[in-house]
Amino acid sequence: MTPLIVLTLVLMWQAVLVGYTFTLAGNAADEAVRAGTATPPGGRAAACSAAGTKNLSAAWKGSAKVSCGGSGYVTAKVELHVPVLFPGLIDFPATVTGHAGAVEEVKH
Repeated sequence: MTPLIVLTLVLMWQAVLVGYTFTLAGNAADEAVRAGTATPPGGRAAACSAAGTKNLSAAWKGSAKVSCGGSGYVTAKVELHVPVLFPGLIDFPATVTGHAGAVEEVKH
């Protein structure tokens, strides 16, 4: 019975990591698009990428891919890998994606 309980706990922990990665991806996309809307198009990609990875811990930051685009309506896409049991050791090959969009700020 003990191995079954341990296996159940391991699977539950892995499910928590998957859910947490979805949360991180969504939040990173929100941060990236917020920075992208407040930055002129010439520096948007750098500001977007920096803001998208700013609050990620090292376990998720290493494999993070942040991209922004659009004019008028700015979009951000963040891709993160899900760690296997312990963040920072090994990742699943599949990615979790977070998307966000916002209208570009106009400065007068």
